[in-house]
Amino acid sequence: MFSSTLLLIVISYVLLYVSWVHVIIPTFLSPLSKIPNAHWSASFNPFWMLWVRWRERENRTIHAAHVKHGNIVRLGPKEVSVSSVDDGIRVIYGGGFEKWPWYENQFNNFGVPCMFSMSRSKPHSARKRMISNIYSKSYLQSSPEVHTIAKVVIFDRLLPRLASLSSKQEAVDVLHMHMSSTMDMVTAFLFGLGNGSNFIQDLKAGQEWFTIYQSRRPFRFWDGELPWMKTLSKKLGFPLSPPFVAEATNWIETWVTERCQAAQTWTRSVKEQPTDEPRTPAIVFDHLTNTVSGTAEDKSLGPPNLQIASEVQDHLAAGHETSGIALTYLYWELSRHPALQASLREELLTLSPPLKLPANKADPGLLSPRAVDSLPLLHAILMETLRIHASIPGPQPRLTPYPPVSVAGSPPLDPGIRISTQPYSLHRNADVFPDPEVWKPARWLEPNEKKKAEMMKWFWAFGSGGRMCIGSHLAMQGL
Repeated sequence: MFSSTLLLIVISYVLLYVSWVHVIIPTFLSPLSKIPNAHWSASFNPFWMLWVRWRERENRTIHAAHVKHGNIVRLGPKEVSVSSVDDGIRVIYGGGFEKWPWYENQFNNFGVPCMFSMSRSKPHSARKRMISNIYSKSYLQSSPEVHTIAKVVIFDRLLPRLASLSSKQEAVDVLHMHMSSTMDMVTAFLFGLGNGSNFIQDLKAGQEWFTIYQSRRPFRFWDGELPWMKTLSKKLGFPLSPPFVAEATNWIETWVTERCQAAQTWTRSVKEQPTDEPRTPAIVFDHLTNTVSGTAEDKSLGPPNLQIASEVQDHLAAGHETSGIALTYLYWELSRHPALQASLREELLTLSPPLKLPANKADPGLLSPRAVDSLPLLHAILMETLRIHASIPGPQPRLTPYPPVSVAGSPPLDPGIRISTQPYSLHRNADVFPDPEVWKPARWLEPNEKKKAEMMKWFWAFGSGGRMCIGSHLAMQGL
């Protein structure tokens, strides 16, 4: 009798303790309790948001919560989403909030971090300083090597393929074509023209690469959200990720390693062994070799050769995928607006030399990047495509710091809270972008400078602050 009573007391105490710590405090006493819940269970249970992410409905679900509740919503017991600029992204991303471990779990390569996955700001800033100059707009627009890469990819590969498809009236996988062209461009920039991919012409190799690369996507949830569960399931003998996921990762890393190994002597061979075939130095690889290997960088980041390999793998992954997606959406939108196609064609024909085949074999006469920059309709189409179809539209999670900080009108938030903003919501602010779900390039031709400045303030396709996408100029020039 006594033991039963004692057991009942213990169980009651445990239930009260659990209720107090995991329900009462987060729901009623936590600073986050003043923030509207995206779901009735969000204050004490993370499973709703995990379920949303598992079903890949995160962006629209979070945006619907912002539309209903305002610029800040609570997604979980220790997670909030913010959709504002002055008291939102400028505080979070301009204030040096560290990255959530989600990045390391998802985007490390070769077992070591790259610049994108580094959670700490200090090593990220050091790495960014090393390579920011070769990704600057001035370098990209003036570099003869980048000019050569663009000429070869556009005039020797892409335009002839498009002409062939047109003459034969063959169907084409537009996404694959754009992934191939952007992959050829970015790998030539990384490893040297002639040492990178040629997926525009070698369709079979490109199809194999993209199939293997994308086969891992359905299983990335476990790495990002529940890495401990993935580890535990593997130890218990029923892994959540099938063996082919690790095999695909190894295949990709081997492919990158082979390009890195060739790049070690590639630039010298380009200089010492000239050929009739256009070739360029391994611009990014050489730069990383001279900077990463030549500095006393944080040893916790791994051996220099793996740091370089991890970095270039991230650049080629982000470079081909984001631009390929943006180009595909751009073509899709233009296909639905034939009148706009005609207007864009007229604008492009004002350029000299004309961007068409047949080209002058001696010098195809690639258009000046500055001349392309001056085309208002083309710029408007690119901006509107990136607004409504941002290549990375989802949340970019950060970690609230110490001492506590207020964001978007919230009470001071305890350190260690997962906080994020997503371009998908910022770009759909109806006060800034009327009819936000409508693809309307004309909005970027707005003569009112104040309105255009407000739109640019909310435009977040490449992020902002110290972690802003380093490849934004390369992406815009490639598009």
